[in-house]
Amino acid sequence: MIPLVPFTADPVPEPTGNVWNWDFAIEIFPDILRAFLEVTLLVTVVGTVIAALLGLVIAILLRVLPRPFAFVLRWAANFIRMTPLVVQLLVLYYGFTWMDPLTIGFIVFGIHYATYMSEVYRAGIDSVPKGQWEATKALSMSAGRTWRRVVIPQALRSTIPSLGNYAISMFKDTPFLFVISVAEMVRVAQTIGAQTFRYTEAITIAGLIFLAASYPTALLINRLEKRLAYAN
Repeated sequence: MIPLVPFTADPVPEPTGNVWNWDFAIEIFPDILRAFLEVTLLVTVVGTVIAALLGLVIAILLRVLPRPFAFVLRWAANFIRMTPLVVQLLVLYYGFTWMDPLTIGFIVFGIHYATYMSEVYRAGIDSVPKGQWEATKALSMSAGRTWRRVVIPQALRSTIPSLGNYAISMFKDTPFLFVISVAEMVRVAQTIGAQTFRYTEAITIAGLIFLAASYPTALLINRLEKRLAYAN
């Protein structure tokens, strides 16, 4: 985790009419980029992996568990989904003081978005034609093989674009990590601005990095969605 230490650049004098200082922007860019790579991007990747796997598990359990257990699991998922992400971060941060804040970020982001992705998986599973289920029974396929070979591959085909959109949403929510003292990219940009009295360059660079990472990803997901729709 990147500590919130005093910025090492020389203090910038008070603005003299220039809104943008290129020398200062170039000087602070490596620090902001480092925060992006070591915290913002890392939390997004790890959180997405956790959410994608856990969301699939939740979706399957909701379909195979006895009704009372499925009700409890659905209630828990709805509770997590309807509770603010910031509150969940703070609860774990103050409740598990022995845990590293960055690890708390992985867990909270992963579980929170798993509840959303589980609904995406559920819709994908429900879209598998009933005849496919009946065919597996006629072939005496085991439940595990039915899920692995028939249901999950077909469900994933229609859910990948939506899962990608949730990954982008998670990426844009990473600034919430500041409430648990994790120095993600926006927090580092704010710290630089506070210590140098120049916010314009720092916040703009952070915003441009967000745009440079999320916009191409959104275009790729949109293209993938169209290709899958055409294939179907």
